[in-house]
Amino acid sequence: MTTNKLILIVDDDIPLLENTAYMIETLGYDVVTAKDGMEAVDVYRSAQPSMTFMDVKMPKQDGFDAFFKIKEFDPDAKVVLITAYNMDEKKHLKAKSMNLLETIEKPYDMEKLETTLDKYLNS
Repeated sequence: MTTNKLILIVDDDIPLLENTAYMIETLGYDVVTAKDGMEAVDVYRSAQPSMTFMDVKMPKQDGFDAFFKIKEFDPDAKVVLITAYNMDEKKHLKAKSMNLLETIEKPYDMEKLETTLDKYLNS
């Protein structure tokens, strides 16, 4: 099954990043990755993925700030934020007002990724 849809995954936890990339690839998607928010914005601009899964807590630039920059560049960007921590509620509300798709919590499993991809890309 080839969907020809490109998914960007952003996380500073490299084992988790690689594991998530592998899970999404096994679902038939192409994957690009970034290790922090600044890299995420650059990769997004060059790759223009169908959807982005992005960790919130990262060095250099957090997921919220990267999300805001991506939305500035592409107002229709489909972004899901991932977190294991309490979030900055003010930034979260701002992101929701800018059409953040949803926020999923770590740890997540393949079923959650598949459900999320189906919900926003195949509906």
